[in-house]
Amino acid sequence: MAKKNKNNEVTVSSGGEHAVNKFRFSDFVMMAVIVILCASCVLPFIHVAAKSISGNTAVMAKAVYFLPKDITFDAFKRVFGDDSMTYSMVFSAGITLIFTLLGMIVCTCAAYPLSKKRLKGKQVITFLLMVPMYFGAGIIPSYLLYQDLHILDTWWVLVLPLIYSPYNMLIMKNFFQNTIPDSLEESAFLDGASNFQILWKIVLPLSKPILATLSLFYAVGRWNAYSDNMYYTRDNKLKMIQYKLYQLVASANEAQTASLADTGGASQSVPEVLQAASIMFVTVPIIIIYPFLQKYFVKGTMIGAVKG
Repeated sequence: MAKKNKNNEVTVSSGGEHAVNKFRFSDFVMMAVIVILCASCVLPFIHVAAKSISGNTAVMAKAVYFLPKDITFDAFKRVFGDDSMTYSMVFSAGITLIFTLLGMIVCTCAAYPLSKKRLKGKQVITFLLMVPMYFGAGIIPSYLLYQDLHILDTWWVLVLPLIYSPYNMLIMKNFFQNTIPDSLEESAFLDGASNFQILWKIVLPLSKPILATLSLFYAVGRWNAYSDNMYYTRDNKLKMIQYKLYQLVASANEAQTASLADTGGASQSVPEVLQAASIMFVTVPIIIIYPFLQKYFVKGTMIGAVKG
């Protein structure tokens, strides 16, 4: 901390004691709120992780909170023991990767032109592109459309309909407007660069925060979704991991009474334990990816959320 002495000389002090003396009740309230918010995110995850490796009896008795009881890995053995689960995991990873890549290409191609004042009809185009954010046709019209396009029961139906996101496009558009100075593009134009060259060599290298943020949005959205997989596909080879786990838990729920009667609740996992193991199974990949994108995530969200 800088302050002046009697001779008007500036001195610097650490300010540690001053900071302690200035600790106010409002600071305590803010810290308490932050702790509560963190706990609301971490504790449910710990609870689910504990249930996923706990015994059936303890879980059914509601005796498992944050520490596992009667530790067993039967639920994970059932999940990993199914070969179709491994296939669905690999298939889901591939679909998510393709979906994220195509989504980012479409989003960038829409956001970059709309961020430029020189685009004629910019407001009309922006309005048309934002309409899907507020209005949707519904499941039946969408099903009929996909049927006419001959993409039902193909992996394209899991990718093409959702690659354009008005919300992500708006965030990226605002990021370009507020972050990329026009002087850079004007200099590039004077040097003979085309619009594509400016986008590829100047704009995108300076947009890593928003690219990482929206890529995470796309990947998590596709990874967690299963309704379109349920409505528009029938082939077992097209089942993504979320839908496969949904079917696994549903079948276990239907057979719960018979399973418990046959096994005495010892070796067969009840639906609640199986559901917890399924949640852990599909959550871990996202948890592994997130730390690599975290440094870009907050910056990209805050800058892109500023209205331009």
